[in-house]
Amino acid sequence: MTSTIAFIGAGNMSRSIISGLVNGGYPADAIAASNPSRGKLDELQESFGIRTSTDNLQIAEADVLVLAVKPQILKSVCEQLKQLDLSQTLVLSIAAGVTCDRIAEYLQQPVRVVRAMPNTPSLLGLGMTGLFGAPGILKQDKALASTLMSAVGEIVWVEEESGIDQVIACAGSAPAYFFLMMEAMEQCAVDSLGVSPQQARKMIEQTAVGAAAMVKQNPQLSLAELRARVTSKGGTTAKAIEHFEHQGLRKTVDGAMKAAVSRAQEMAKLF
Repeated sequence: MTSTIAFIGAGNMSRSIISGLVNGGYPADAIAASNPSRGKLDELQESFGIRTSTDNLQIAEADVLVLAVKPQILKSVCEQLKQLDLSQTLVLSIAAGVTCDRIAEYLQQPVRVVRAMPNTPSLLGLGMTGLFGAPGILKQDKALASTLMSAVGEIVWVEEESGIDQVIACAGSAPAYFFLMMEAMEQCAVDSLGVSPQQARKMIEQTAVGAAAMVKQNPQLSLAELRARVTSKGGTTAKAIEHFEHQGLRKTVDGAMKAAVSRAQEMAKLF
């Protein structure tokens, strides 16, 4: 029997998951979404044929309830949903920084909660999502959550809820790290090397795509080995790598990722 899925919130992440599910063969009539305004709902209904409503309570009685709202409004949304009996429902939250215990507190009843931390490439079906299941989730809950988030990319399950903060540092925030590196390369190419903006963008984006593909297609090789294979001794690449190392790139990255974890821990105390 197909599980019914209700999305509270119709933003980009909800749309991406719904698109992945429906395009993967999941029945559209088993999916519903709610949102305060009709605009995004009409687009979802037209594109995927799902049920929609501006009233959360009209669609929320489902096998899986996906809380796809901003963390700062999650409490008010749960205030409305707490009147429902959610004892037979899997609650999947993609609200950053809100713990499983806090969600249960907001809903004022025991609930089976899975937290998901997807990243922005999920919008292209190329995401990386970390998942954590609160104590008490069932085997089928884990399978359902895996199905939902696999619709937008790869998944990893973490054993402790604190592992979600590590996912944020390694995947959730990480696309921006690569964008910053690409931005710096583009700026140098244009401002210092005299490359046209169009050519700089094309070379840098394609090189990033190619480098990621080489990592993906060579799982037997470590990242260090892949780097070594394009770093001829005494050559141009070696000189560039030497400069990165001398300037403390590894230490900078280490500090940045730890800063992301620290901020995630701080945010958890705000909600």
